[in-house]
Amino acid sequence: MKDKNTSRLRRARRTRAHIRELGMHRLAVHRTPRHIYAQIISPDAGLTIAAASTAEKDLISGLSSPGNVEAAKKIGAAIAERAKAKGVSKVAFDRGGFKFHGRVKALADAAREAGLEF
Repeated sequence: MKDKNTSRLRRARRTRAHIRELGMHRLAVHRTPRHIYAQIISPDAGLTIAAASTAEKDLISGLSSPGNVEAAKKIGAAIAERAKAKGVSKVAFDRGGFKFHGRVKALADAAREAGLEF
C-alpha cells in the first residue's frame, strides 16, 4: 500500500499537468501540521514570483498558532497582495493534492477576497 504522501503527490501531478496546459501562473499551496506556505509560480520558467508563509515572523505576529485557519487566512491575503504588487491578478489554484477544506480553503477564500482571480 502507498503512503499518504505518495498518494497526495500523485493527485498533485494531475492538477499540475492541467495547469501547465492552461499556461497560467500557479498559486501553489503546501501545508504541514505547523505551517502553511503559498507561492505564485510563473508558467514559463517555473520561477517563484511571490511567496508567503507562516514561517515569516512578521506575518504571524499576534496569532495564537501558525497552524490554524486564522493563520491561513492571513497568508492568503498576504500572497494576493504580493502577487498584485508584481502585476499578477489571474492564477490557477494548485492545492498540492491536499483536500480543499480547512486551512487550504481558508487560504483560497482569503486570496480571492484580496483580489486574486481563480
